[in-house]
Amino acid sequence: MTDVPDARRVDAAVVGAGLMGTTVALFLARGGMRVALIDRDGICRSASGVNAGTLTLHMTRAALIPYAMRGFEMWTSAGAWLGHDLGVVSTEGLCLAFTEDEAALLEARTHARRAAGAPIDLVSPTRAREIEPGLGRDVRLAACCPVDGHASAYLTGLAYRRALAAAGVRLLEHHPVTAIEPEAGGFRVRGHDLDLRATRLILAGGVWLEPMLRWLGIALAIKVLVNQLAVTERLPPVMRTVVTIATGLLSLKQFANGTVLVGGGWQGKGDREHGTGTLIPENLLGNLRLAAFAIPALRAGRLVRAWLGLEAETADAMPAIGPMPGIPGAFVIGSVHSGYTSGPYMGRLLADQILGRPPEQPLFPIDRLLAPARQPATKVHAR
Repeated sequence: MTDVPDARRVDAAVVGAGLMGTTVALFLARGGMRVALIDRDGICRSASGVNAGTLTLHMTRAALIPYAMRGFEMWTSAGAWLGHDLGVVSTEGLCLAFTEDEAALLEARTHARRAAGAPIDLVSPTRAREIEPGLGRDVRLAACCPVDGHASAYLTGLAYRRALAAAGVRLLEHHPVTAIEPEAGGFRVRGHDLDLRATRLILAGGVWLEPMLRWLGIALAIKVLVNQLAVTERLPPVMRTVVTIATGLLSLKQFANGTVLVGGGWQGKGDREHGTGTLIPENLLGNLRLAAFAIPALRAGRLVRAWLGLEAETADAMPAIGPMPGIPGAFVIGSVHSGYTSGPYMGRLLADQILGRPPEQPLFPIDRLLAPARQPATKVHAR
């Protein structure tokens, strides 16, 4: 790449400007690299911009608890390492069980998360209502965690943009990538009005990782969850904690302006390729009824808006983070369950590895997810 002008050559190209891609780009730039951050949309605008912003251990898989706890620490100390406030609210989180089966599930998951280091305790319905007086009367069992809260996706995008600009990251928003070609000494990243050479490549496309990896001949199936979310009108204070249920089908939080955000994985119909989708009314109603069952005061509220948020999941429901097998200089990050909580920490871990620093926690290379016959051929690896 010696004949490529400096303006078109970088040490690292990060494709995907969601939470994890922006964090990787930021720490690589602070580590001394020339970095380009590329996205077909804006910074933290696609999946990272339309999620519920929940920061929780209750919905985190046990194996990811240590990562989520470090991620939570980064969220609540963003002023120190990011330099900007992220509007994080730290509060207690309650996970509820309404049936005998849900109680058994809650007990099993709580014990597994506690064994992984999460400070979660099972509490009685009486104690749960002391913590959250607005709870309904049908709670059979609850789990309480002091490490919970939520962030503003809007403020997060603004804060990252300022930090990236200050670190000297080249921001290429609204630049869809159409092809990536391995070449001697690195990669050529191409698109309309885009032709960039990079020594290192990081794909951080979330639900779009599957088509992005095909650019490099890697077949990795990524399941797309099309989660429905809704927000109410402004209400008097009806809850102070973050509330979920054992099955994962409810997430509730009230913001400072009085609105209540209702989520929890009730599915809509989505189109990954175009980022569009359609709400399923009966699923939305089911989510709202469950919310009102947990917090009865919500029955007096009116729905203002509902939308879709896309979430990625690998075949084993564990993250895809690490080097791409057989393609020197290429890395991938994404598909992290409850990824918003641990996202900043996951991004920092990958940046550490790329910078030659031993990551303090193991990564999640995708080799385990690839059939040997479908991995890139040796002659491609050497280019």
